[in-house]
Amino acid sequence: MNNRLLTALVALPVLIASIVLPYFFPGQSWANWVFLAIAIFGLGAGLFEFFTLTKKLELKADASVAYLGAAAFFVAFLFDAPRQQPDLLILTLALFLIFVLITQMFRFQADFSKMLTGIGVTVLGVLYVAFLGGFIVAMRVGFEDSLVPHLSTKLLSYFFLVGMGADVGAYYIGKNFGKYKLIPKVSPNKTWEGAFGGLILSCIFAATASFWFFPELPYQFSIPLAAVMMIVGLLGDLAESAIKRGSNAKDAANILPGHGGLLDRLDSLLFSAPILYYFARFYF
Repeated sequence: MNNRLLTALVALPVLIASIVLPYFFPGQSWANWVFLAIAIFGLGAGLFEFFTLTKKLELKADASVAYLGAAAFFVAFLFDAPRQQPDLLILTLALFLIFVLITQMFRFQADFSKMLTGIGVTVLGVLYVAFLGGFIVAMRVGFEDSLVPHLSTKLLSYFFLVGMGADVGAYYIGKNFGKYKLIPKVSPNKTWEGAFGGLILSCIFAATASFWFFPELPYQFSIPLAAVMMIVGLLGDLAESAIKRGSNAKDAANILPGHGGLLDRLDSLLFSAPILYYFARFYF
């Protein structure tokens, strides 16, 4: 059994349990916090891995300021700021930018020529990982008052099922049948065959979700939505690949045997999370 499959067999049951706990224990806040704790760890580790990549290029991010900003965004999304308090989200962004500019002014007094790059990687890391990842948090807490029973659990299950379909289809179809490179300068291992394999399997998994546990999301919406999420997620994967190539790194880290780092698992999810969140917000 290869490391990739072994890691999935260990990690998937934990993730699935954290998603479905509120279904079995409705009204229990701790059931939500199991998933949220995993999200805190995953996003925190992803941000750390992003700064590890930037450090290879001698780009001096301010990790302490970044984690404070990430924590502020997490709290904002925890209160479902995109829907309930959009002004809170804008205020968080404004205060974070102001705080970064002020702190970095003092930090780079010895050499202001590095200030702009320091600010850039600090802000980008937080917006890339914590802000986009916050929509995953909002999916957990933002739909509990919906008329659709257990909508948050269904959305997260659909989200990760589609993401898994895209990943598994792309990996195994690409590995066994891939001949035509997708964008070799960005990611030399990705192929058109793998991309189509991921697209097909993600759509199949989306249809399975509609049939199995999510009848409120009919096929005519679940399948096209999965296709959009897969394509945008693939672009997210490629964007992270470009960052890694720029840093001369194969993986963001080695925390997940056979998968690389947590950022390598989050890259596509970070791009597709806002799409599903806002679709659900307008549709349901």
